[in-house]
Amino acid sequence: MYLEKINGPEDIKKLKKEQLQTLADETRNALINKISNVGGHSGPNLGVVELTIAMHYVFDSPKDKIVFDVSHQSYPHKILTGRKQAFMDSNHFGDVTGYTNPLESEHDLFTIGHTSTSVSLALGLAKGRDLKKTNENVIAIIGDGSLSGGEALEALDYAGEYKNNLIIIVNDNDQSIAENHGGIYKTLKELRENNGESNHNMFKAFGLEYKYLNDGHNIEKLIELFESVKGIDHPVVLHIHTIKGKGLSYAEANRELWHAGGPFNIEDGSSKGGGFNLDPTVFESLKELLDNNDKAVVLNAGTPMGLGFIKGVREKYVNRGQFIDVGIAEENAVAMSSGIAKNGGTAVFGTFAPFFQRTYDQISHDLCLNDNPATMLVVSPGIYGMNTNTHIALCDIQMFAHIPNLIYLAPASKEEYRQMFKFATTQKEHPVAIRVPVVFTQSGVEDTTDYSVYNKNKVEIKGSKVAIFAVGAMLPMALETAKKVKEETGLEITVINPRFLTGLDEELLTKLKENHELVITLEDGELIGGYGQTIASFYGDMNIKVKNYGISKAFHTDFKADELLAENGMSVEQLTAYIKKSVY
Repeated sequence: MYLEKINGPEDIKKLKKEQLQTLADETRNALINKISNVGGHSGPNLGVVELTIAMHYVFDSPKDKIVFDVSHQSYPHKILTGRKQAFMDSNHFGDVTGYTNPLESEHDLFTIGHTSTSVSLALGLAKGRDLKKTNENVIAIIGDGSLSGGEALEALDYAGEYKNNLIIIVNDNDQSIAENHGGIYKTLKELRENNGESNHNMFKAFGLEYKYLNDGHNIEKLIELFESVKGIDHPVVLHIHTIKGKGLSYAEANRELWHAGGPFNIEDGSSKGGGFNLDPTVFESLKELLDNNDKAVVLNAGTPMGLGFIKGVREKYVNRGQFIDVGIAEENAVAMSSGIAKNGGTAVFGTFAPFFQRTYDQISHDLCLNDNPATMLVVSPGIYGMNTNTHIALCDIQMFAHIPNLIYLAPASKEEYRQMFKFATTQKEHPVAIRVPVVFTQSGVEDTTDYSVYNKNKVEIKGSKVAIFAVGAMLPMALETAKKVKEETGLEITVINPRFLTGLDEELLTKLKENHELVITLEDGELIGGYGQTIASFYGDMNIKVKNYGISKAFHTDFKADELLAENGMSVEQLTAYIKKSVY
């Protein structure tokens, strides 16, 4: 067994070329061992095992700088750079993250979990090298799906006039998360079909040297290709065709399903449970809209499964022109939504909350400044959403709530979401964003609220002395706290569901002064600049105490939601104790 002796790239170089395929097989088996037990990004990593071995065989990491785009294909790299135990030994599965991380290894240069960034980062490393007058190679690895992102195209454009060493590896497996969308993929297809010889070559159009390898799993050919560009004195693109999911027949056959997921049985790919479970509420609302409004369109940016538009379902709406996947290009999706709304259509753009960060300017300028009535679905925000520092969305309230003209709504139940969605997609006054929770609670009571009456909060429990404002997913904790306070003290406290995050119910806030002395705010996002502090500001010169609860300002990672909430004072027991101490 060769892998047992591999503790870094220097050990790979000790092997003979004919031994490297065995190392590849062992590396792929270690990879499968982990992802089959704990889940992770399967397809992208299975497809780059040979490429990664050849790269480390030729180049000299960490002297040579290697940047992985989005990190979805970095697992083999981790296995080969001293972290194999995290894939081979179940006792060490938790030792490494699913993304490149400089805290783990000198071979990881950046913590990266968002796409289309590697060429830009590599250009920066190359410029730093030039300033230091050193001579290391700088290598950017980018998948074909990531090429649809604007930053990648901006970086390729600049690379076309850069004058020194830069090696761009395009890992082309003809797949993003779902299928690719956009004109550049016609070019890539033509290049693959003509062994890189097509005249329609976007890389050459950028002014870049170009080389193609059709068999990205042939280690000897990969080594030959990499050796031909090692030490090159100008930018070059190495376009390498690989197979996503290589080594697992079911992953090769269904590349979308096997992009990522939970634990599975190796024999047949059947689930062991624990994967991503999508609440059907969002898809149901979108399907109803599209089926009843022929001027409606749903837009997505490379994550259609997050809206329930899985393969075999979305084709109907794609063919009708009512579902558009723009690729990994959120900026384009927001601006398109604004244009659709401006010209009489009903546009809904939805994606996961962390990815909205990339399109703040388009939301603020192209959409909200122009006050066009498009709808945005912000999926899985806050502490109950994704929990790694590359994918957290703990500042969505700060991002959305302070943009003029925008209405940001936070449903606390399935019924509220449905009514908010109906309002958002029928009104023609303003852009609306809806904070879509990971899991919907169900109140059992139809919501008939008229959301065109802005900034009116809902009083869930009417009491005295203490009022809790609980944003969206925090409402169950507030209601449980009220119940516990009443059980222990006899006091009925007030619980309020704000629903609107872009404005205050000043009438209600003023009325609370009559028989309340303490106002508590709960939100599952960052405390600083959040919803609660707007209430504190309102009461700033008044004789009423305000206590804001939210998450501390940090790049929290690999956390359990309830534990992090408790660390920040948010649990039924902690809140009850605080109320009793403050009032009695």
